[in-house]
Amino acid sequence: MTVIALVGARHRVPLAAGVCLLSFTAFWLAQRAADVSMIDLMVYRAEGETVRAGGDLYALRTTEAHLPTTYPPFAALLFTPLTLLDTADMRTLATLGNLLLLVTFTHLALRLVGPVPHIGHARVETVPRMEAALWVSALAVWAEPVWTTLRYGQINLLLAVLVLWDLSRRPGHRWAGLGIGIAAAVKLTPALFAVFLLITGAAEAVRRGQWRVPVRRACVAAVSFAGATLLAAAVLPYDSRRFWTRMVFEAGRVGLPEDTANQSLRGVLARLLHTTEPGIWWAVAAAAAGVLGLAVAVREALRGERARAAVSCAATALLVSPVSWSHHWVWCVPMALLVWTEAVRRGGRARWAATGAVVLVFCSYALWWVPHGVGRLELGQNYGEMTLSALYVGTAFAFLLQGAGRRTRLWIKRDQAVAKE
Repeated sequence: MTVIALVGARHRVPLAAGVCLLSFTAFWLAQRAADVSMIDLMVYRAEGETVRAGGDLYALRTTEAHLPTTYPPFAALLFTPLTLLDTADMRTLATLGNLLLLVTFTHLALRLVGPVPHIGHARVETVPRMEAALWVSALAVWAEPVWTTLRYGQINLLLAVLVLWDLSRRPGHRWAGLGIGIAAAVKLTPALFAVFLLITGAAEAVRRGQWRVPVRRACVAAVSFAGATLLAAAVLPYDSRRFWTRMVFEAGRVGLPEDTANQSLRGVLARLLHTTEPGIWWAVAAAAAGVLGLAVAVREALRGERARAAVSCAATALLVSPVSWSHHWVWCVPMALLVWTEAVRRGGRARWAATGAVVLVFCSYALWWVPHGVGRLELGQNYGEMTLSALYVGTAFAFLLQGAGRRTRLWIKRDQAVAKE
């Protein structure tokens, strides 16, 4: 039986690779037909040119949309090689790179999720990880966050790969934490993963005294972040001083909070309250979401559920960030993969319904069905439209609450077992 399974697996991997290549080719053609601008990639290139020219990084306004620089100075240093390519080559390489990163991201997510059983054959055979990564990538490329990431030439998949590379390493790996630190130096949101690791280490110390692995990773992340930031400060002292003393506090530079593409709590509240600044309501909601999300992530980590812990932390970071554009939600890929594998392994209508709901939310592009664009149309949305433009946030909360509910059910079962004894 094992030999037959291995032979079958060898034949299925080329098939999965062919389907994935076909899907990616269709995707490429669709994006070219849509005449995508890759506008964010052009901003990255302009940042690199500004660094090389010795200009004022945070006075930059580029492209037809007059977009500003919003990332820390270290990111601009990484973008300088883009200036060595012409625009056509840069766009092609960026698209190819993002497609490869998608497969890598999926592969790393599967490393956390664990073996994926064949539907109907869970006790006999599992899908090889590379084969599963190719099948999932062929579908995931059409999800709205992934489509939009490639459309804009964004770096979301690169940052997600850096984070998952750390979280999927074996315990005690020397460089685990480096990816999180570098990702946070490029864009601040991944820093929440270091906080998650520190809290997990503290909880491990209280429970079993085994705190070194998560705390070591958090420390490596902190040192990596500090090293990258200091390097940027040495090369770009003026820009670094401006960013860390002023620009980091100006959330309005990133974009309008009520924009339907802003799939964070702040964006949802701005649309719900019909205001350009939800103020204290957002602060309270973000604090509550942060506590809930980190509590769920740490509990899952303590139970050994590494995939759920990682996705819970990512969802929390996206919820509490002042601006989380829809393309930042590439973490929908491991989220959907996780709920799907749980449905395959354990069955049940509720799990299959959850899988379908997650896939539908992120592949329906429903947030773009509502009034949006010039004129701040989002401030006039009705309740139905506001619901559609809050789907990512609602899905993230449902995922976190389901994780919290799972833990509560486990406690109840444990207490019932103790009572019977």
